[in-house]
Amino acid sequence: MANDRSTAEIEGDLGQHLRLLRLRQNIDQRQLAMRAGVALNVVKRLEGGRGATVRSLVKVLRTLDRGDWLSTLAPVVSISPMQMVKAKHVRQRASPRRRGRADPAA
Repeated sequence: MANDRSTAEIEGDLGQHLRLLRLRQNIDQRQLAMRAGVALNVVKRLEGGRGATVRSLVKVLRTLDRGDWLSTLAPVVSISPMQMVKAKHVRQRASPRRRGRADPAA
């Protein structure tokens, strides 16, 4: 389970993923830092699993064409099925038929 892992382990895994992404694009840490607009130490810290600011992480992910990862951090909140059951449902009824000249039963 993901909650069994320590923060350091998660940071380390994220750093490894970032490093692999960078290497697949054949750019060095200095180039990534320059393109992302962050300091070289930021890239080194992220890849080393030692953290950085959220802003720096966002810049690096976008530079590596992985901005889509950000949407998984805060998924769209929806109503759970249990909330739907608990919510009061307003009953709607069909409006009564009006009797008029066109009504053959009139």
